[in-house]
Amino acid sequence: MKKINVYGLALVALSLAQAVQAQNKIVVFQSDFGLKDGAVSAMKGVANGVSTDLKLYDLTHEIPAYNIWEAAFRLEQTVPYWPEGTVFVSVVDPGVGTSRKSVVLKTRKGHFIVTPDNGTLTLVAASEGVSELREINEAVNRRKGSGKSYTFHGRDVYAYTAARLASGTITFEQVGPVLPASVVTLPFQKAVREGQVVKGNIPILDIQYGNVWTNIDAVLLEELRPKYGDMMEVTFYHHQQAVTTLQAPYSETFGAVPEGKPLAYLNSLMQLSFALNMGNLAAAYHIGSGSDWSVAVKLLPKRN
Repeated sequence: MKKINVYGLALVALSLAQAVQAQNKIVVFQSDFGLKDGAVSAMKGVANGVSTDLKLYDLTHEIPAYNIWEAAFRLEQTVPYWPEGTVFVSVVDPGVGTSRKSVVLKTRKGHFIVTPDNGTLTLVAASEGVSELREINEAVNRRKGSGKSYTFHGRDVYAYTAARLASGTITFEQVGPVLPASVVTLPFQKAVREGQVVKGNIPILDIQYGNVWTNIDAVLLEELRPKYGDMMEVTFYHHQQAVTTLQAPYSETFGAVPEGKPLAYLNSLMQLSFALNMGNLAAAYHIGSGSDWSVAVKLLPKRN
């Protein structure tokens, strides 16, 4: 009777478990294509051509045209809530067909992001971590017959590679050669404390309501020890030039201030944000968002 190599079986089991990370059959698409034409449907058609067992979802296709920064934010906002092994396709690619690399990033939590390395990975690489980065080998991972197409890598390279990875047709190692674990990044104001002032970026607007979100999280804000009702002074900057300064109470709910009045609060991502109750703060004060927008916030002394 042959002896069973328990150690060998354990290694095989581990190997299979690791492979499953790329095989949960979920693909999530993001782009700046909009839904007015067939571009998004074409990407999903290519994915289904690889395997009809895939589950295909949309993150958003309403990223403003060419806005790499917003693509970066939406990935960071969304990726953590999806199961380990989910494959994301993000195509905001004004440099399509140029020398920018086509890559797949594997996060430390086991998510995969298929995208051009053009700054799209700026935030998610920092918050989720880079386990490994691979360049897509287009000699293998490219839709058959698309070699002369230079302007729709979302369909011909990214959707195709993502579907092959998510379905288990290829392993992560078969995506292509490994790259140094660093990505192209866009410059922005990181959230920091400088004495009694916290500084940060305005990554996005809560566009439906005009609320202004920052990247200053609750942990950093707590270093100032604010209490509900304390007044905050915030200055908004664009390209490091002050746009406006407001004073607003730190509030638990929008209804804590009268209609039309400003407030500071923690948004759904537990980050410091500013709003007008039943109003549009961004429109009222001409505040935008992106890597070139920032804030400086301090607590005001309590009045006697």
